[in-house]
Amino acid sequence: MSIKKSAILIIALLVLGLSACSNNPAADQEQQETTPQTEERKETEMETNSTQNLSRSTNAFPSELASIPSEYFSKAGQEGTLVNLYYDTYESFTYEQQEKTLQKRAVVYLPYGYSEEEQYNVFYLMHGGWSNETTYLGTPENPNPFKNVLDNAIADGKIQPMIVVCPTYNNESESDSGDYSLALQLTDQYHNELVYDLIPAVEGKYSTYAESTDENGLRESRDHRAFCGFSMGSVATWRTFEHCLDYFRYFMPSSGNLTTDGEYMASMVKDSGHDWDDFFIFAASGTDDFAYSAFKRQIEAMAAVTDGTFRYADNERDGNLYFLEQEGGTHNGEYAMQYFYNGLCWIWNTAQE
Repeated sequence: MSIKKSAILIIALLVLGLSACSNNPAADQEQQETTPQTEERKETEMETNSTQNLSRSTNAFPSELASIPSEYFSKAGQEGTLVNLYYDTYESFTYEQQEKTLQKRAVVYLPYGYSEEEQYNVFYLMHGGWSNETTYLGTPENPNPFKNVLDNAIADGKIQPMIVVCPTYNNESESDSGDYSLALQLTDQYHNELVYDLIPAVEGKYSTYAESTDENGLRESRDHRAFCGFSMGSVATWRTFEHCLDYFRYFMPSSGNLTTDGEYMASMVKDSGHDWDDFFIFAASGTDDFAYSAFKRQIEAMAAVTDGTFRYADNERDGNLYFLEQEGGTHNGEYAMQYFYNGLCWIWNTAQE
């Protein structure tokens, strides 16, 4: 069923079963109060958005998900580098009090030929449940196959050279992500660490489009930053969309929903002060994935919002929301990598224009 046809049924669908994350109270909360913005900030954002509109890519997503070429899983002739990045943050539930300092690690991918003389976009890739920061790329000592996919696709020009960061929402224990209820809470808390600790650690060390890592520097470079995740990592992506629209333009959730309330999702955009053309969401899931039904209902509910907050299109000039599904795709890492690969082939890529 096409997304437009599906939208006709959305009123009925919203009355049906709760989402996979329906025990999360966010879907039942009243809209948050809008944070007042100063006139100076509004003028700055209007100027920035005007510039963004002129440079926005017309590169379109395909009508179906592409498979990762089998040869991409082999070691590439031109290899990027994996590094461990250690940084300090605070215990998640008492973050504002800053009472307990934690040292955490992110695994960072630097593309082949990385140079301090160049500026790089940054793709933040969050793991799911029962996982950690090494799940997708591995470690510098033991890289995982997805690192080869990045190397080969960049060498072939399918993916633009970029920095990929694999962090973790695990808090005080490696086993935190294995506790479903705790993981839901941690993904909602994670934005503090993300904005105040991780991004400055990454983009203060490596050459990105952020001229500085203070609030203004991160806001002004949001076009060059994306957040992505599968399963519980997808929930983290939706939460990043909720809390961090000022700092990210692109979001790539897959097989993990937050709510089936489209109006609630629209309120996140309105409360942030952003407009429909300030972001783009590429979503994906498999038809045999246990999370597929609830995930698709969320996308349909968002597309059905009548005020134009979400506009379904395969490119960011015409809209801000696109969904592809893999026939027979199940809830596992093989399909997660396929969804990441398809998003990476599109984002920041003007080669096909």
